[in-house]
Amino acid sequence: MTAPRVSVLVTCYNHIKYLPACLESLSAQSFDSWEAVVIDDGSTDGTRDWLRTAGQGEPWRLVFNERNLGTYGSLNVGLELAQGEFVAVFNDDDLWAPTKLERQVAFMDSHPEVGLVHTDGGFIDGDGRPVQGSPLGFEFPRTETGDVVLALMRANKIIASAALFRASCVAEVGKFNENYFGSGDWEMWLRIAERWHVGFVDEPLTYYRVHGENASHKLDRIWQDDQRLREWIAKRAETYSGRFPEPDLKAAVSHNWACLGTVRTLNGDPARGREAYVRSWQADRRRFKSLLRWAATFLPRSVFRRTL
Repeated sequence: MTAPRVSVLVTCYNHIKYLPACLESLSAQSFDSWEAVVIDDGSTDGTRDWLRTAGQGEPWRLVFNERNLGTYGSLNVGLELAQGEFVAVFNDDDLWAPTKLERQVAFMDSHPEVGLVHTDGGFIDGDGRPVQGSPLGFEFPRTETGDVVLALMRANKIIASAALFRASCVAEVGKFNENYFGSGDWEMWLRIAERWHVGFVDEPLTYYRVHGENASHKLDRIWQDDQRLREWIAKRAETYSGRFPEPDLKAAVSHNWACLGTVRTLNGDPARGREAYVRSWQADRRRFKSLLRWAATFLPRSVFRRTL
């Protein structure tokens, strides 16, 4: 039996309200050489019973974690089982347009230098209606096709459900880092981007659902993640010298140090926040707002947060 070209890793946790629509959009794909590895991470809302019933006769492999592993632990379980040439991540509350996998696989087939490709898309609400603007504080992430390391140093430019990557990339860079709560995909994308180009399909093919249970609403844990990741980026940036024009690299390094100053301060360590803001200004003396943020770290945390 021929292995499917794409392994779709569907991560599930207490989203029974949205999961059926998610899997319906997977079944509606115009590209048919795929398998689904559906990993439930200890749901308590009826997800497991629904999957056992709905999954009969479907091309899904169901995995029920014995304990809650978190998003990246669940994805790593899926990677161990994946048989496809490509891997796509699909969060259980998001949706795909019917041609999403078709467009991505065609792109990868014509761009062997690309390790990961993502798509444009948009935000939807709990009822599947489009949400305009930046409901989570950012626009739907986009990149150019090419070397996007500097863009990823600045921010996570790839929505997890929009990504498809070569399984061979995992063999070289390793699996997802399970120590992260919500930024492990960002760290993985950076590791891939260090070695391969990243592609972008400029079509709205992925829909990120915004609702009250999004992990991005858990700010304290996200700030802790951001600090860990920003400190990792600061160390990695030393290896990028000569890869990019010096002014562009300095600007990205300065931005990363400034973000690190912010999250250190938000995490209750303003002294080290000030150190990071100084490093930001030293990397790019044009970044005067880092000096202003340095001064703001002497304010109470609640006041500092309102200055951002």
